[in-house]
Amino acid sequence: MEKATNKRLNLREGLKDSKPIVAVGAHDALSAQMIQKHGFDAIWVSGFGVSTMQFAIPDANLVTMTEALAAATRMDTVVDIPVVADCDNGFGGLANVVRTIHEYERAGVAGVCIEDNLFPKRNSLFNGKAKRDLIPMEEQAKRIKAAKAAQETEEFVFIARIESLIARHGIEDACRRADAYAEAGADAILIHSKDKTLQEIEGFLSQWQGGLPLVAVPSLFPTFTVEELHKKGFQMIILANQVMRAAIKAMEQTLSTLQQKRCASAVDEDIVPINYVFDLVKTAELYALEDK
Repeated sequence: MEKATNKRLNLREGLKDSKPIVAVGAHDALSAQMIQKHGFDAIWVSGFGVSTMQFAIPDANLVTMTEALAAATRMDTVVDIPVVADCDNGFGGLANVVRTIHEYERAGVAGVCIEDNLFPKRNSLFNGKAKRDLIPMEEQAKRIKAAKAAQETEEFVFIARIESLIARHGIEDACRRADAYAEAGADAILIHSKDKTLQEIEGFLSQWQGGLPLVAVPSLFPTFTVEELHKKGFQMIILANQVMRAAIKAMEQTLSTLQQKRCASAVDEDIVPINYVFDLVKTAELYALEDK
């Protein structure tokens, strides 16, 4: 478990470093490997990405904990940088959250993020402005406290995600929840909002002085750079779904061209050579080992 410990320590050190951690959302092992290849600091195992790309189903707690864990483990195996898994609401009640912590920690993942959305969850990015219920603050704090007590290592990282602004409960509720989750033992706070101007989040940042590292997922306020968000107070920035969306667009363009041209070479200029794929997964090294 030395490798897992080192990844967790790197994540913890990054959460208090002078420069931000930039994590990118992966949906499978190859996308995780490519994120590392391009020099990013961490992998975000996107629940949205796994649901969409591995199962072709909505991101609504339809993927089980064991399925999500298997996806995270495959990604973690092929990279040397920390892997943080999006575990939605912990896949159920308090006991489910505790088991989630046990299983992800034992698998070697560096950390998890668990939100206060009710089960089954509603994806935060999906359109809709109506106020909705969340897990009661006291209950979520109780779950976090139990999860932290269940950890077997000190290095494992628990990020508490607050959905107050998404669910239209307001800044005051978000601050109260941040206080409660910090007191329960969370290692970092992820605060989310649909306000593209960032005024809502800036209201939270100006009011909450809890001292824990803050995490941003700028999917809904994408014009702000990593540096701008770090300057505002965020220590970890997660670019959560851009790789998945790029892959979908590339597949659709390629399939459209193949349907129109009815010829494999019609897409040659827009796709990587086959040998590049062999190189990505170290096929030559495998054959060389067999030849020995």
